[in-house]
Amino acid sequence: MDDVLRVFVGSSNEPLAEEICAGLKLPLSRLEISRFSNDNLFVQVQENVRERDVFVVQSFTEPVSDHIMELFIILDALRSASARRITAVVPYYSYARSDKKDAPRISITGRLIADLLATAGANRVLTMDLHADQVHGFFNVPVDHLTAIPIIAEHFRQKLDLSNCVAVATDAGGAKRVQQFSHRLGVPMAFVLKRRISDEKVAQGLVVGEVAGKDAIIFEDEIAAGSTLIKSVQTLTEAGAKRIYAGATHGVLCGPAVQRLSETPVEEIVVTNTVRVPEEKRIEKLTVLSIAPLFAEAIRRIHTGESVGELFTVSNP
Repeated sequence: MDDVLRVFVGSSNEPLAEEICAGLKLPLSRLEISRFSNDNLFVQVQENVRERDVFVVQSFTEPVSDHIMELFIILDALRSASARRITAVVPYYSYARSDKKDAPRISITGRLIADLLATAGANRVLTMDLHADQVHGFFNVPVDHLTAIPIIAEHFRQKLDLSNCVAVATDAGGAKRVQQFSHRLGVPMAFVLKRRISDEKVAQGLVVGEVAGKDAIIFEDEIAAGSTLIKSVQTLTEAGAKRIYAGATHGVLCGPAVQRLSETPVEEIVVTNTVRVPEEKRIEKLTVLSIAPLFAEAIRRIHTGESVGELFTVSNP
């Protein structure tokens, strides 16, 4: 790989960055991150990046605010060090859930973070499966928006007899995403009517579509506390679904999610490593797929000026 390319990582997901670098046949570039006695962050770039094409990998995971601030400081340090182009690689952009003003006197934080990334020094953003498509438009710099749908779909294609399967969205808002997933698998789709009461409480009822006697594959962009998934499983079971599987790009698995999911009658839950899943959360029914090869190829294409979109059009069935 061209010596002009550099890949750095913050503290949110170093194993993913190491896999990406292995795919690029590059060493992970050196960065010192520490804290002063007053808890202020200190970042020092420990390699020459002058006129280099630089990529910084950082997911917005717990502690989210710390990781976001860390990324801002890394970007600013790289800009000060005269990097030619800086791409913020954010596999999981958690504030994409804050995409609209649905209550009085609140911030549309997804847009705010997008503005701050550019202010800190990002010339470009590479991300994956944003919660809402309109977040793409929040950025004033170019954005490459990847999806894990082909990777997760291929996992289920190899594992299941798809002749009796249906892909399920957990609400009408996710229907477009699940339509892509169902098309990739060549199966029909359905969705569950959902009403969110609070961050961890969801009320659900009817299923739109035929699921009785079928193997249902629930697909979401993320699994956080797991409340939506669990309610969807209950609704599908009551509607007569035979076996239930679940897939999501981002396995956030916060709070009581792991305990809840271990008790719910789901055959398998498939996520990717956009979020680092520690060993204590890797229950038997959880499968974690790597999206590092996809990010590595996207980074290579951005660096060489090739199309990133062709990653998804070439392999369409």
